[in-house]
Amino acid sequence: MSQPVQPPNQPQQPYGGQPVDGNPYAGGPGQGAPSAPTGNPYGQQAPGAPTGNPYGQQPPAPTGNPFAGQQPGQGAPFAGGAPFTPAPPARDNILLGVGVALGAAIVAGILYGVIAGSIEREVGYAAIGVGFLVGFAASKVGGSNPAVIAASAVFSVGAVYLGQLVGISMVLADLAQIPFSEVVGDHFDTVTAAWSEEADIMTYCFLALGAVAAVGGARKAG
Repeated sequence: MSQPVQPPNQPQQPYGGQPVDGNPYAGGPGQGAPSAPTGNPYGQQAPGAPTGNPYGQQPPAPTGNPFAGQQPGQGAPFAGGAPFTPAPPARDNILLGVGVALGAAIVAGILYGVIAGSIEREVGYAAIGVGFLVGFAASKVGGSNPAVIAASAVFSVGAVYLGQLVGISMVLADLAQIPFSEVVGDHFDTVTAAWSEEADIMTYCFLALGAVAAVGGARKAG
């Protein structure tokens, strides 16, 4: 009997081997069988491919805070460092300024009187110094408030007047050869009477110089 002629270029078996037990995916000898489909269409995809979750690789949704994604230590885009702290509001120191003016007037008046009593005459520069000291100290504490400046001028006049009385008391104590404290304590009316008799135009000029100098000192401090 004649044998049937095989057609030329007979097609190759799939995957380089013969079917094994009817399995078209079985490999030939020495070849591992390819893995059968598992039902997962992404099972053979490279890492990073979609996993079936359409939101798995998306960035986190915005939270409403434009700076939520910044690293720690990063400030706002326009921040230049530490936040600016506004200066505290200025306090009203009018009463304190007036109190300082009064205290400075008492001290300066006594010093002025000691100088005048020691040399037995008044000095215009000393009166100016009294007023300037009172006005400068008061305005340095109480500010440039008109009430503080006015109080400084009034207290400067009183300081110069107090200095004149102290000077006269020192002169009378020296003439009467009695203690200064006795003149001030027991004969203060005599001191004021002597001031009224000896007062002249220069006496009042010294009082005015004290007030003008107080205003100048207050403006200098302010």
